[in-house]
Amino acid sequence: MTILLQDLVFKTSYSNMTLSGMVRIGVISDTHGLLRPEAEQRLAGVAHIVHAGDIGRPDIIAGLRRIAPVIAIRGNVDTDHWAERYPNTRMVRLGGRSIYVLHDIHELQLDPASCGVDVVISGHSHRPRIETIRGVLYLNPGSAGPRRFNLPVTLAILELTKSGLRPFIHHLVSASGD
Repeated sequence: MTILLQDLVFKTSYSNMTLSGMVRIGVISDTHGLLRPEAEQRLAGVAHIVHAGDIGRPDIIAGLRRIAPVIAIRGNVDTDHWAERYPNTRMVRLGGRSIYVLHDIHELQLDPASCGVDVVISGHSHRPRIETIRGVLYLNPGSAGPRRFNLPVTLAILELTKSGLRPFIHHLVSASGD
């Protein structure tokens, strides 16, 4: 399968950088129809939000759009008619960085390093992950939706700077401990 990167790139200018030269991106996945108030609070002030699939309901994206522009892809539970507008993968450019978004990292069909990708964002596993392989940052924000098994409820903030990438996993805890 041949992927033409220039056909997949969503371009954002440097105008979204702060005076410090940093762009803050909220990264969320596996909401499964639940947008927690803690997630909305943690995402406040980001320049963009990336949702890595398993959205669950269309109003989740509407809620995130009240915070910042949203780039979203479809996950394996997003099978209803409303989800057809979301692609399975996206290549975006934010803060001068190339970001590839897919739901399940095991379905990655390109070599990010040879394609010039800086960051691969995925979801699906509900397990947060920050790992750099061959100069590419792999970021899974974990699940911000209903708790599954004993896995944490998390999202990520990715700071894009002129000098590098700074990913952070944030644990979300509701009043009920859910």
